Amino acid sequence: MLVTLRDAPSDAEIISHQLLIRGGFIRKIAGGIYAYMPLMWLVLKKIISIVEEELNAIGCLQTLLPQLHPAEIWQKSGRWKGYTDGEGIMFHLKDRQGKEFGLGPTHEEIITQIASEIINSYKQLPINIYQIQTKFRDEIRPRFGLMRSREFIMKDAYSFHVNEEDLKSTYNKMNLTYKKIFNRCGLQFVAVDADSGAIGGASSQEFMVTAEAGEDLILRSDDNSYAANQEKAISNPKKANILEVEEPFLLKTPNQKSIEEICLHQKLDATQIIKVLLYLAITEDGIKQPLLISIRGDQELNEVKLLNFLSVNKAKSILDLIPIEMKHLDLEGIENIPFGYIGPDLNDLLLQNAKSWEKNFLRITDKTASNLQTFVCGANKPNEHKVVINWDSIQSNHHIADIRKAKSGDTCIHDKDQRLHECRGIEIGHIFQLGRKYSKMLNATFTTDKGHLEPVWMGCYGIGISRLAQAAVEQNHDKEGIIWPTAIAPFEVIIVVANIKNEDQKNLGENIYQELKQEGIDALLDDRDERAGLKFNDADLIGIPWRIVVGRDANACLVELHNRRTKETTKLKANTAKQTVKEAIKKEKILFAP
Repeated sequence: MLVTLRDAPSDAEIISHQLLIRGGFIRKIAGGIYAYMPLMWLVLKKIISIVEEELNAIGCLQTLLPQLHPAEIWQKSGRWKGYTDGEGIMFHLKDRQGKEFGLGPTHEEIITQIASEIINSYKQLPINIYQIQTKFRDEIRPRFGLMRSREFIMKDAYSFHVNEEDLKSTYNKMNLTYKKIFNRCGLQFVAVDADSGAIGGASSQEFMVTAEAGEDLILRSDDNSYAANQEKAISNPKKANILEVEEPFLLKTPNQKSIEEICLHQKLDATQIIKVLLYLAITEDGIKQPLLISIRGDQELNEVKLLNFLSVNKAKSILDLIPIEMKHLDLEGIENIPFGYIGPDLNDLLLQNAKSWEKNFLRITDKTASNLQTFVCGANKPNEHKVVINWDSIQSNHHIADIRKAKSGDTCIHDKDQRLHECRGIEIGHIFQLGRKYSKMLNATFTTDKGHLEPVWMGCYGIGISRLAQAAVEQNHDKEGIIWPTAIAPFEVIIVVANIKNEDQKNLGENIYQELKQEGIDALLDDRDERAGLKFNDADLIGIPWRIVVGRDANACLVELHNRRTKETTKLKANTAKQTVKEAIKKEKILFAP
């Protein structure tokens, strides 16, 4: 079923998506939903085999969990509403009895429910259970083929432990195992510190394939000793330029609302200015909490860090974080705010009728702003800013936190001689230390060696199998097509018979094919009655690592051996070509043996 296309559909935006469509690996059924065609299924099975070998080698147990999840289990964990309301990603439905169910986007709830029923004693721990199956997520904007699809294949594992120390031990073991898996798949990847997001937990790490089309921004130190997703990254910003003034005073700033306009007209540097942002945080119980954020003028707010700060300090789950503008001012008592001229001491008199905690601004100041001694900020009046000599002159209770985005050019906090630089990445794996978040909510407990009843400690470990396949293409291609790493290529070698009507070529091609198959080599025979040039183009497009061309010299048992990655072509005796291919593949298998 090799059906290739000359051109990719218009909705295939990135090269890996285009090549998988053109090469006949996947077929679009609907937005974010794809059929895995025979070539792609061969790739996926090889990835799955590598994953299973490595996980089984460290004692993980394979299972298969239901895809249809009862709502009540997710309601116990507190995640049902967030996953199904508004922009939630869970497909959900009702059965004929009116009971609610969801199609599993992840399986923390299900596996913890099972653990609560089967784990009783410390003697049963630790245990690490994994599965490989289809997941469903109602993406707001499915795009990029298998990168962000609504139905995808995932490996997810869950470990259970008696204490945090044992959890960390397994977490480290899974970290090493993931690196083996991705190395065996022939990928260039980087492990980065990451935010735990909706999954939760104290610590997590992502594994990224570096590629220009990646949706994630990674910050790495020059020596690669530090790497983090920008959502999580921490760094030392560049030093601020000192504002040399001795007395506070007002600045007339007519129609100068942005940092750029103020710097231009007032001869200031952005590091000398504090910008103030107003946000509205909406909690899971519907409370609207206005926020006043102060940050240095050359920095950007990291909303993920802000959400994490709020979750810790308010002990409430934040469902939404909205920048406050005029159109969002629906809070009683918040009025007459001079947007563009707000200072960190925004007058509480603006909140005349707002006396409860949820109506008063919660003030949060980034460390870059709090470290400034003298600075310029809004004067809370239209067309005016002011010079402030020190923070003591601002009568305002504010929390100090790291809520800025680290960026390229910052120095590494571990080594100030190392600068951070940016690259793009595609997430293919993520590991979490969940702690006891789910076990407490779903009552998964065990009896300790001292007879006490305690919640189990948990870890969670995911690999996007189908996403990994496309990420490999994004990282391994040229203008002719895909260049599969040998370990996950649908076939290791393709034998192209240039003219199938020529008996010498046909017989030699079939003999080479059969002998390679007998030697355990994954071989594909292209014996189509098509032009040789079309066959060569298809072979390049689908990216099989080695190509043996049987052409006009078949009567002398001479063939052409072509290396897809290096593009080197050599004319050899057929037996020599077969031996060369076998030795090259054998050497690679030994290099990445489990």
